[in-house]
Amino acid sequence: MQQETISSFLDSLAARVPAPGGGATAALHVGQAAALVAMVARYTTGDRYAEHSALVERVCTSADALRGKALQFAEDDMAAFTSVIDAYKLPKGTDEENAARSAAIEGALVNAARVPVEVIDAAAAVVTLAEELGPVANRNVVSDVAAATEAARAAATTARVNVEINLPGITDPTIRQSLIDSAAGVDALADRADAVTAQVRKQLNS
Repeated sequence: MQQETISSFLDSLAARVPAPGGGATAALHVGQAAALVAMVARYTTGDRYAEHSALVERVCTSADALRGKALQFAEDDMAAFTSVIDAYKLPKGTDEENAARSAAIEGALVNAARVPVEVIDAAAAVVTLAEELGPVANRNVVSDVAAATEAARAAATTARVNVEINLPGITDPTIRQSLIDSAAGVDALADRADAVTAQVRKQLNS
């Protein structure tokens, strides 16, 4: 993901191959969201915004870090999904092989579900940054604050279904409930993204 072009990634995404898929797409959504927030922060500098310089610098630093993590999430998602496929290919001729295969499948599914949970957390962090930056952002690029929250929303809602698709194969009640709880927070996150977008649109139309 670090070296791949956008064109080649889209070719891979469109191909009949197991990965990349929705999980990698969710990760890239959050990366784009973070990049947009960082861009707006970099435009919100200079004497006119001096009183907000500490906030702007913090937002920019945090957004850059999240952007870097997003690429890793995409790679982690593809690796995790490949592990799930490999687990399903394990032999199942004996009771011991069946038990080992079942354990491997569940372990792989847990790992595959944990990556989108990280994406949801990152999306929430981006929305928080947008909430903080929006009220002081350079008006000329404030529309990109809304674009960032919409991308973060897409990341979170896409990641949620990638958590949920793995749940049927996870029997550990503690892990399962933790994953369910993480996915359950996405609706509130989407509402926060809506509020940021609504505020931006109000500014643009005032």
